[in-house]
Amino acid sequence: MSGADSLLVLAGLILLALLAALVLLWRLSSQAAAAQTQGPSEAFELLQKGNERLERELRLEIAEAGRSGRLEQQSGLAAFQQTLTQQMAEAARTHNAQLDALAQQSAQQLNLLQKSLGDTLTLQLQSLADSNARRMVEIRETLEAQLAQLQQTNAAKLDDMRRTVDEQLQTTLQARLSESFKQVADRLEQVHQGLGAMQGLAQGVGDLQRVLTNVKTRGIFGEVQLESLLEQVLTTEQFSRQVETRPRSNQRVDFAVRFPGRSADGTPVWLPIDAKFPRDDYERLLDAHERADALGVEVAGKALEARIRAEARTISESYLAPPHTTDFAVLFLPIESLYAEVLRRPGLMDSLQRDWRVTLAGPTTMLAMLNSLQMGFRTLALEQRASEVWDVLGAVKTEFDRYGEWVARIREQVQKAADTLDRADTRTRQMQRALRKVEALPQEQADLLLASQDAEVDAPEGKPLPSTLPPV
Repeated sequence: MSGADSLLVLAGLILLALLAALVLLWRLSSQAAAAQTQGPSEAFELLQKGNERLERELRLEIAEAGRSGRLEQQSGLAAFQQTLTQQMAEAARTHNAQLDALAQQSAQQLNLLQKSLGDTLTLQLQSLADSNARRMVEIRETLEAQLAQLQQTNAAKLDDMRRTVDEQLQTTLQARLSESFKQVADRLEQVHQGLGAMQGLAQGVGDLQRVLTNVKTRGIFGEVQLESLLEQVLTTEQFSRQVETRPRSNQRVDFAVRFPGRSADGTPVWLPIDAKFPRDDYERLLDAHERADALGVEVAGKALEARIRAEARTISESYLAPPHTTDFAVLFLPIESLYAEVLRRPGLMDSLQRDWRVTLAGPTTMLAMLNSLQMGFRTLALEQRASEVWDVLGAVKTEFDRYGEWVARIREQVQKAADTLDRADTRTRQMQRALRKVEALPQEQADLLLASQDAEVDAPEGKPLPSTLPPV
């Protein structure tokens, strides 16, 4: 490669570098124009990114151009030296001066090109930096103005929102407070009503306490509960109150259950049931239990047991009189806890049943006993009605035999009617076969003909009817 070729290559590289710089400047200007059309913040970011990208591209282009120039220069110089070495063998003296001149010229031209390129790049970079600085100042001013306007707008909107929120909070708070005060007033009214009900309940408890304190009313309490149980299970004909079960004794038991008697006159057999409520002895026993007084518990328990034995003896002597009554009576205790306490006494219930023929019963036990009696009453009623049922069945059987005869007669009559219908059907088919050759009249003519025949039959004698038949 000759020296002229090397110089041409270097000049081409320098021109390529200049063209790359011009392309980069054109891109930068287009990015700046695009940034002006966008918003301030976006324009600022685009300019910043464009500056960074331009700086990187310029540095890369300059480094690439220098490296390419150096490589090309080195390769050209090597080739040139090789050529010169080869030519020096032929004409060393002739071409030394020319080579020196060319080398100097090439060096000068290269220096000039490098200097001009550096100056050009420096001026363009300086102008670009100034332009970027001016644009940055403009963008900063625009952003500050927009930020100030945005702050004013936000402040105004915040004031409006604050006023709206305050009004809504005030309205909501007033509504909530009104509702809360209303609920509190309702609750206070309910509490007042509850206090009134509690006062009434306390008064009722006091009345009940006074009732249970009186011996007479205590007996009425037991009788009322016993009557309620009897009414739940038995009918009014199956029990009675204040019955003199022992004849001519003038002693009347609280309630007595009526058993059907076996005598001819139908005199009933009574089951005496008497209600007792030894409240005093039971309360002394409970008080002793609460005080954990063992001696008091024993004394009160013995007193309660003695009271129950005395009541059972009174019931046995006053109300039991077989065969007018059953051979046992029932002592009803109206409280389950009292009944359970009496049952806890060892041998007490067996002793009452053995010595005085008295059975103890609490509310639950009494209800079960009455249910058992009710089932017995139903069984007895079924036994008494069994003969009547058989009589009714005999009558039904006799009537059923007569019913069979009637059914046979009805079957014969139905069979005769069926035979008559079969004969009529046969005659109908025969008449249809005989009339197959006869031409049928139209429906209108048939209706007129039949109507005239009916009129002739219905007309009185001596009065001819007008002919309504069409000519044949």
